[in-house]
Amino acid sequence: MKRITGHSDPASAPAAAPRAEQRHAPDHARLALGFADDAGTTRLVRRQHFGPLRVQKPLYPEHPSVCHAIIVHPPGGIVGGDQLAITAEVGAGAHALLTTPGAGKWYRANGGHSRQAVSLRAEAGATLEWLPQETIFFDAADVRMEHEVELAADAAYIGAEILCFGRTASGERFNSGAVAQRTSIRRGGKLVWFEQGRLQAAAMHSPLALDGQTVCGTLIAVGDGLDNALLGTLRDAVGALGLEGRSGATLMKQVLVARYMGHSSLAARHWLHTAWGVLRPAAAKRTAEIPRIWNT
Repeated sequence: MKRITGHSDPASAPAAAPRAEQRHAPDHARLALGFADDAGTTRLVRRQHFGPLRVQKPLYPEHPSVCHAIIVHPPGGIVGGDQLAITAEVGAGAHALLTTPGAGKWYRANGGHSRQAVSLRAEAGATLEWLPQETIFFDAADVRMEHEVELAADAAYIGAEILCFGRTASGERFNSGAVAQRTSIRRGGKLVWFEQGRLQAAAMHSPLALDGQTVCGTLIAVGDGLDNALLGTLRDAVGALGLEGRSGATLMKQVLVARYMGHSSLAARHWLHTAWGVLRPAAAKRTAEIPRIWNT
């Protein structure tokens, strides 16, 4: 995997002004996607939206069997009271990769919490990858994020996130607010992964939370072909990067989880690209090719 260059750190880049004063009502947006295998080509067969959530045209930078879909939130940021819901279903034998064109921005609460609910489903022999770019939480954001994945017994899933609390390179801190998360993954009807928590700004420095770090990343792979040899390869590859911060990985039968904590979203991105490059061939049976949108 080559290191991606030419980026500015999204946690330090100039941000658009929060939209609270620009409109009278919160956004309530929904997006529903469906993918199906068509003689070896994965087609985007369902695309329904309500409110400011869209998906760009399907892309095939790797192979016709892998459909890349870029989810766009045109307002460019989420403020207090916004409610987003995204669902995606990948039919038998199909392969879909969902990503975003840039970092997601969650602005101050302004008296109301913001929510994003993601529901993903992959049928027999399908592969689903959820790989959005960084998420930045601005000071005083109050966010609830729910992520549910339902997999057939032989389906595969790779999901990732990089969370940035404040924009430290610009001197902006996450001094108040809270982020609550809940993630559940079922495979073959059985719960294989569940975690939930609520991080309040006041607890950022607790050793039971981020221990003073401002950026964290998680990569979860579910599927066949995940073993101790792969775990060792992943640890060696990440260790060879020499990144500042902390990282680790754990294998639990059909689930492999990798974590990163540090102060740089660029370092977190480098960690993620490297980890994905190791895990994707095993879980998704394809080499990792960086989506072009990640380079813009």
